[in-house]
Amino acid sequence: MKLAYDPTHFRDSHSLEETIFKVADMGYEYIELSPREDFLPFYKYPRVDKYKIKQLKKWLSEAGLKLSSILPMQHWAGPDEDRRQAAVRNWKRAIEIAVELDVDLVNSEFTGSKYEAQASEEKFIKSLDELIPVFEKEKVRLNLQAHPYDFIETNTGALDMIRALDRDWIKLVYSVAHTFFYDDGIGDIAKMLDDAGDLLDHVLFADTFNHKAAYGLRYIVNPPDAQVTVHQHLNIGEGDVDFDTLFRKLREMKFDGIATNSVFAYSDRAEESSAIMLKKMKEGLGLV
Repeated sequence: MKLAYDPTHFRDSHSLEETIFKVADMGYEYIELSPREDFLPFYKYPRVDKYKIKQLKKWLSEAGLKLSSILPMQHWAGPDEDRRQAAVRNWKRAIEIAVELDVDLVNSEFTGSKYEAQASEEKFIKSLDELIPVFEKEKVRLNLQAHPYDFIETNTGALDMIRALDRDWIKLVYSVAHTFFYDDGIGDIAKMLDDAGDLLDHVLFADTFNHKAAYGLRYIVNPPDAQVTVHQHLNIGEGDVDFDTLFRKLREMKFDGIATNSVFAYSDRAEESSAIMLKKMKEGLGLV
């Protein structure tokens, strides 16, 4: 199993070099390189050249840190066609970067919009038709997660789409912070992990509140019909997720993929949050 850290806490306050050494200092062996403006920005063309790749490899080697994956985020599910085409161009460059970094895995989200789900799905499939040959040529794997607001928000929907794509190198990311979107507020983690089975390749660890709790009043949005989607990425034990069941199921499944600390809520005390999460993840996953 690869125990990794998503350095979102540091993306606006630390240089890429500082981030690499900070993550190593906090006790991690792997880093999941999530979007940042000076490397793989959200929804933009990558800001990377051969020199920056050489520098990153040097810093990783000096810090004793490895890349578990990179995380391109692009509008490949449209529904705007010009933006979709730009996203495909950006994706092709991101795959090139993964190869140059000796990383054989990228993970991402379905994107699109739940309010335009059919059009978003059509654009997503169109993008994958163009990108699948590139992934296969470069031997780069893809993990996908359903995300709140995406055209696919549910665990079942994500699994159905991954199976529809029917490539053994496309697998599932289960983001624990999205648990209550995955099954409409039920939070039945045991069933969702059973449904995923051997498609489960990556788990993002963070707690969250059930947005369906308190008769739908856990979060109050005004006006009541506003089209917004909210959730949190909190330390384990601060929300409503049943982590006892989550850890038990992962141990029973002998999960051996990537386990990433994906807490985003505490940039003002990132080291403290990391220490809490690292301890609880290691204990829960049986790594101590």
